[in-house]
Amino acid sequence: MIRKNTQVFVSGAGIAGLTTVCAFAQKGFDVVCVDPQKPITNVKSFDADLRSTAFLQPARKTLQTAGVWDCLKPFSTPLDIMRLADAGGAENKIRMIADFASLEISDEAFAWNLPNWLLRRELLNYIENLPNVTFLTGQKTGRVTSRISEILVQVGEVQYSCKLLIGADGRNSQTREAMGIPVQTWRYGQKAIAMAVYHTLPHDNISTEIHRTGGPFTTVPLPDHDGNHMSSIIWMETSAKANVLFEMDETNFNSMLNSRSCGILGNIRLASRRNLWPIITQRAKRLTGQRYALLAEAAHVIPPIGAQGLNMSLNDLATILELTNTHELGSVSHLSAYEKARKKDINFRINGVDALNRAAMTDNKSFLALRLKALQALHGFTPLRKTLMKAGLGA
Repeated sequence: MIRKNTQVFVSGAGIAGLTTVCAFAQKGFDVVCVDPQKPITNVKSFDADLRSTAFLQPARKTLQTAGVWDCLKPFSTPLDIMRLADAGGAENKIRMIADFASLEISDEAFAWNLPNWLLRRELLNYIENLPNVTFLTGQKTGRVTSRISEILVQVGEVQYSCKLLIGADGRNSQTREAMGIPVQTWRYGQKAIAMAVYHTLPHDNISTEIHRTGGPFTTVPLPDHDGNHMSSIIWMETSAKANVLFEMDETNFNSMLNSRSCGILGNIRLASRRNLWPIITQRAKRLTGQRYALLAEAAHVIPPIGAQGLNMSLNDLATILELTNTHELGSVSHLSAYEKARKKDINFRINGVDALNRAAMTDNKSFLALRLKALQALHGFTPLRKTLMKAGLGA
């Protein structure tokens, strides 16, 4: 057995894992990152991640701390307005629009949107030039042995001794299981379809969530391409309906897209393949073990509403990284402070997004009317509207 030393070991090379690598390396730590699969960085690859991520203002600060924002900024599209639209009436048309404009609370955009496959490409390009990073793909994080002074992680014939193991290996985290951390999971009987689309009307840097029975239909601006306006769409529906939509031929699916979008972007047509995945909420019972911390979807999974998912993950990263200023890396005090700092915010956002998703799914007529009145009240009262916007950004 070959033994090697590092300071931070990151299991998982998704967007959160790669950003974690950049952030810790930028701060001067030696980092090893392992993932069984090589990240897909070409949109034309069959398994490419066709979703996009809107980085809210605090998340952008984390990307700046990690040193990668300058690489990502040229590809980003600012989101100046978050629009909620209620289409829960008898007809498939919008009954009310509530705009939440970033200029009410800030002189910057709410968020900046980037395609996930491109994020992986740019993060990997950045990592290649970091001398204190060892990046290993096609290999698994093996046996983990935790001790007071170190944690040992086996990768093939090599055993790494490190001060902190970070589990950023997704909702089915193997390192979380190895550390004996249980999860609570609840399901909605719901799936999401993600895709990129062309459309005839400009998006004007507005991200829109259209609420109707089955779940939200969310459009997120992308840069124009070859003279065509483009957006990323996540369409949440009951599992049975989502399966039918996913199997439709392109002509029929485009017709359904145009009906569900209520014409907000003009005529819409597919610009990519469709991705389909089940919607769940999941929460780890705790975030830490001895010399071990959970980040991102290994710690929490929520429905894709309000751009909260990956932004929660980067809040995890920002917190655990900042705490290295006052605590020894991976120590009991470091990880206890991380657990304490993140628990309340994670629970708040999990419960909030869960409630919003259940409200969006309902087909109860009385509740649909109540949802409309609630949206009118929340948007109409300026101090509350500003408070909600600040809460969405993480305040």
